Amino acid sequence: MTKNSTAPEETSPSELIDQTIKALGDWRGETLARLRALIRQADPDVVEEVKWRKPSNSMLGVPVWEHDGMICTGETYKAAVKLTFAKGASVEDPSGLFNSSLDGNTRRAIDFHKDDAIDEDSFKALIRAAVAVNTAQAAKKSKKA
Repeated sequence: MTKNSTAPEETSPSELIDQTIKALGDWRGETLARLRALIRQADPDVVEEVKWRKPSNSMLGVPVWEHDGMICTGETYKAAVKLTFAKGASVEDPSGLFNSSLDGNTRRAIDFHKDDAIDEDSFKALIRAAVAVNTAQAAKKSKKA
């Protein structure tokens, strides 16, 4: 008796994010989808991941965007879509988009509410600035190695 060597394919992180957006089915899904598109425009080399998945939970986990380290996470709450920038305190934010988690030493976040307009150019500039922080830190680490 031979075993079937074709195991079912695991769902990719991008597909899981698609499912999360679809499952939300309201303004939060639309907002998360729009922010995701802007992140991809700002950094075509971005890598999508899904972290902190709970097997018993029907929600699929937290979308995460990475490039030489974590750029940001995309969490959804009843009243907001929150993008938390892992190294936000080190990221230049000349447009003042960060509006949450401002007291921390490392992270910064942006809370988007139902009818908030998204300043697309400033948001993409913020994503590029976050990537620049990550790539600079990655370059320093590789020089030490």
